[in-house]
Amino acid sequence: MAAAEHAAQKHPYHLVDPSVWPLVGSIGGVVLAFGTALFMHPDMFGAAHKDSIAALGVWKIAPGILIVLTTMWFWWKDVIRESRTYHTPVVQLGLRYGMILFITSEVFFFMAFFWAFFDASLYPGAANMPGRAEATGGVWPPKGIHPFDPFDLPLMNTLILLTSGTTVTWAHHAILEGDQKNAVRGLLLTVLLGGFFTCVQVYEYANAAFGFREGIYPSTFYMATGFHGFHVLVGTIFLAVCLFRAMKGHFKPDHHFGFEAAAWYWHFVDVVWLFLFFAIYWWGMGNAVPAVH
Repeated sequence: MAAAEHAAQKHPYHLVDPSVWPLVGSIGGVVLAFGTALFMHPDMFGAAHKDSIAALGVWKIAPGILIVLTTMWFWWKDVIRESRTYHTPVVQLGLRYGMILFITSEVFFFMAFFWAFFDASLYPGAANMPGRAEATGGVWPPKGIHPFDPFDLPLMNTLILLTSGTTVTWAHHAILEGDQKNAVRGLLLTVLLGGFFTCVQVYEYANAAFGFREGIYPSTFYMATGFHGFHVLVGTIFLAVCLFRAMKGHFKPDHHFGFEAAAWYWHFVDVVWLFLFFAIYWWGMGNAVPAVH
């Protein structure tokens, strides 16, 4: 019935059919947020229930994750099906504008973290910022902080992401030429490199010489690099979906916006990392002695 209605329409726009998945996804988000809060604060319902709640461990977040993953699977399946039928050139143009605006909003999102970092690092002893001089010792990085050596794991991750930028571009050119085999190869390498980056960052965090709550340097460092790591994870999933679609032959030289959106997002992630590497890892370490592992 829905397909017949779309076939009979007299305009090139895609009017999305009613779907239950936005509602289910919203419920999953609320359940996941509540479970995460309960995981971090077992005493939310009082000390009497603290031990029993703490005993549940990570299972407190399992229902939310299950609902979110189920929503992702079925909703994305619907979107992929719709994209192959109803994404006319006019619809694709609107989606491109939407993706550009989304990435613009992400730029401002990371700008807030860089603002916080540079405000603290350029003015570590600012008299108009109560408590800052005491917290930093008037120097940056603050006394007692041993930052990462920028030419160790951070440089490795920089090379990983730069390489992934070339492989995703290779995949893009292959799609434009109708070369499915090389498109799959490029996407597979990009997904593997994205996963490798995440593994290196997890190892880096596990061996850090400072914790999140140990002052203004750790908090600005982990917020900026941690959210970037989250974006890498999202981008890797985005590209993994594209990989499976490429294996099924969904992408055509003139119809592959799903891949284009993923590629734009991945290049944005690459650029943000370059700013993080040069500003926070390299310049931000100042004259401090890097941690030795």
